[in-house]
Amino acid sequence: MNISVFLSYPTPHLKKQQDFITHITKYLEQRGFQPRTLGVTDYDMDEPLTAIRRVMMESNGLLTIALRRTFIETGVIKSATDISGVKAENISGKWITSPFCHIEPAMAFQIGLPILIFREKGVIADGILERGVTGTYLPEFDLDKPIDDYLEDPQWTQLIGKWEGHVRKVVENKGRPPKLF
Repeated sequence: MNISVFLSYPTPHLKKQQDFITHITKYLEQRGFQPRTLGVTDYDMDEPLTAIRRVMMESNGLLTIALRRTFIETGVIKSATDISGVKAENISGKWITSPFCHIEPAMAFQIGLPILIFREKGVIADGILERGVTGTYLPEFDLDKPIDDYLEDPQWTQLIGKWEGHVRKVVENKGRPPKLF
């Protein structure tokens, strides 16, 4: 029986994004996981947060792929600041991802699921995408490079291997009775 995991990503708008998601999905399936994504493998008539929570409660870990979604042609964070020491930051030419790439990992964190987040190159590292927020390293991937090269890189193999171990531990622990001392 495959281990249910929540696979979170915004709807791809580029073929290379879709190919990356397909490779990740196949990788997980080959490793004995059942990736579940709302609107792809699971459907629900309730409001999105209820549906997300329902699938998450049935999952043993979360893997988020923060794909590029909205391009910022010209932008500034903290524009026109008037506080000493606070500097404006130019974000022109950067991308943001779906808000659900922040919401879903935060929900998984709240129920204690293992979280692993991968961020496409160019996506702004803010909110839960900032390094250290979830306690794990947040690698960046470049879709202009071959997908297989990335999936064979130690950055991927070591991180996904560690995450897999945590997920399998969740499955093991779910079967045990709670400890009272």
